[in-house]
Amino acid sequence: MRTDNRKQNPKNQYRINEQIRVREVRIVDEDGASVMPTKQALDIARQKGVDLVEISPNAQPPVCRIIDYSKFLYQQKKRAKEMKQKQVKVEVKEIRFGPQTDEHDYNFKLKHAKEFLEEGNKVRAYVFFRGRAIVFKEQGEVLLLRFANDLEEYGKVEQLPRLEGKKMFLFIAPKKAGQAKKSQQKMDRERKEAEMNSRNNEKAEANSAEIPEGDGLAANAKGFEALAKLREATENDNV
Repeated sequence: MRTDNRKQNPKNQYRINEQIRVREVRIVDEDGASVMPTKQALDIARQKGVDLVEISPNAQPPVCRIIDYSKFLYQQKKRAKEMKQKQVKVEVKEIRFGPQTDEHDYNFKLKHAKEFLEEGNKVRAYVFFRGRAIVFKEQGEVLLLRFANDLEEYGKVEQLPRLEGKKMFLFIAPKKAGQAKKSQQKMDRERKEAEMNSRNNEKAEANSAEIPEGDGLAANAKGFEALAKLREATENDNV
């Protein structure tokens, strides 16, 4: 039987053996629970060469286990470590754009954003307007909306583009596991869009105008299309 002088337990978070001074205790083991006098529980612990450990002092009567105290502390430490590992630590990753981000840079940052969301992190994308570039505010909004649309399979928009000072922010949270697959609504929408594009293909080619690329974002048209899709998806989610 170990003595009560346990210097190796600096926190003294559990009472053991003769430190337990109540009249009776509830012993919990593999066979269930039973109430007995504390002296009897101490005698059983001595016979087994282990300790009487109080694990729930506020219960009536207090709950104890008959177990090797060092083994009990190891189990508690291991359980706490496992719980900590199960906790998902969500970080916020930043993606920065300029109002005239080119296509190559856009795709590069889109790839990183997908990786961040797949890892369970949030993404805070923003457009920084330097000096007189604030006149491109609408262009920056279009870019962020396109970005949100391209990440639809990986994350859900928490906050639509909002201007704060010289920065316009967009917040995207990762989808939960198993939700990255296309929803039925999205598949139906894509099928309808494909059918419409097929019917109007010749007309679109005849009437299409060349999109100017000199403004640094030939994706303006894509951005406006993304805005329409995002609004449609939001309306569907609210139904």
